[in-house]
Amino acid sequence: MNQNDIIIRLGEKEDLPEVHRLVYELAVYEKAPEEFVATLEDYERDFEAGIFETLVADKGRDTVGMALYYMTYSTWKGRMLYLEDFVVREGFRRRGIGRLLFEAFLQRAREKECRLAKWQVLDWNEPALDFYRKFDAAIETNWWNGKIFFEFS
Repeated sequence: MNQNDIIIRLGEKEDLPEVHRLVYELAVYEKAPEEFVATLEDYERDFEAGIFETLVADKGRDTVGMALYYMTYSTWKGRMLYLEDFVVREGFRRRGIGRLLFEAFLQRAREKECRLAKWQVLDWNEPALDFYRKFDAAIETNWWNGKIFFEFS
């Protein structure tokens, strides 16, 4: 596949079913599909509310990758764009699509005048770690994540 066949663009509401499906594919890859509980309706509501944006990678009429991100704030640095999830469909990996998507995400951070782009990567995911290192990314090992889950009835 030629990278010229790939179009990276801002996602629209109509893209959310494919984005949702790709996030599920990522959850399976990360060995945690049972933890993926956000519904397509959640995605649609939160997208419409401006909670997050997406970039999608299209090959023809097929969406083959996506990046989902949102604006946040670093008290030490200022504006920060947080990359929540980033995935390329399994059959399309290792073809440069991930690089195109990630570069587009970094460009969005620049456009939004962010001083920092941030994301998480699993410690066992060597292909992802190697990918980010190609961008001279700092991979922190000294900060631990904290979280509390809420359930709604």
